[in-house]
Amino acid sequence: MLNVSRKVKTRRTATAEALLSAAPATLDRVRRGDVPKGDALEVARIAGVQAAKETSRIIPYCHPLPIDHVGVVFEIGVSAIRITGTATATSRTGVEMEALTAVSVAALTLYDMLKMFDEGMVIQSVRLLEKRGGKSEFRESFDEAPRAAVLVISDGCAKSQREDRSGKLLQERLEGAGLKVVDYRVLPDEAGPIADALRRYADADRLDLVVTTGGTGLGPRDVTPEAMEGVIERDAPGIAEALRAYGRERTPHAMLSRGRAGLRGSTLIVNMPGSQAAAAEGLDALLSSLLHALAIVRGRGHGGHGGAAEGGPA
Repeated sequence: MLNVSRKVKTRRTATAEALLSAAPATLDRVRRGDVPKGDALEVARIAGVQAAKETSRIIPYCHPLPIDHVGVVFEIGVSAIRITGTATATSRTGVEMEALTAVSVAALTLYDMLKMFDEGMVIQSVRLLEKRGGKSEFRESFDEAPRAAVLVISDGCAKSQREDRSGKLLQERLEGAGLKVVDYRVLPDEAGPIADALRRYADADRLDLVVTTGGTGLGPRDVTPEAMEGVIERDAPGIAEALRAYGRERTPHAMLSRGRAGLRGSTLIVNMPGSQAAAAEGLDALLSSLLHALAIVRGRGHGGHGGAAEGGPA
């Protein structure tokens, strides 16, 4: 199985379709409910729902998911039954396999219940119609790459006593996401210089995003939140809350971070923890939302996102 622990939980949905062709007389039996083994559609519906919940047990590399809803519906045509299945989950990975499994097993169940009087049935197709959720749903595009800075706050790094790794990682990840990192620097844990640098990034350089790393804990030299006090003009508390909540699922010590986030003018400033692992997890938790925030600040609004694998009925 792939490791999806770094992904953020989102609401995910998928819709799949199966097409079972059968003789017109067989389809008439299904409509009338004249099937010796019972109500074929209801049995197939239950089988499809149950199969979706058991997908990870029968397909080896599928992750067990907390399924929120499975729906299976049937449309009886002139020469075929169209089976449509929808699965929904709030999870770190998609539910397309659950939707595909639901319609596949529903089709097989119908085949089993009807084969006694129709040996010519064919499961013509099983395909994914649509999936939503996950990172593809929240991608942002910009006509001009947002400009960013990474500010490392560490006495040890400022004195060359320790190599900075978290700041370099943040720079690499931001550039990989399409941002232009125009400045990277290291400062000691001193509130005055930190605040001056943040003001310069916002007021003079007019950057879109500034990410700091370090100085957010409870130590006597951790003063980054205090430096933010006189800089940010509008708080964005949800960003810091999401960062702590994501970290809390991985280590209980994440609750000790006092990092803040907010706007000065049109510059979004976000405090990350100082360790390399925590900084990486911070971007895992926040990056897509930060990009959306930059789009909102640029005036794009709160519109929805695209991102679906779609297809019409067979």
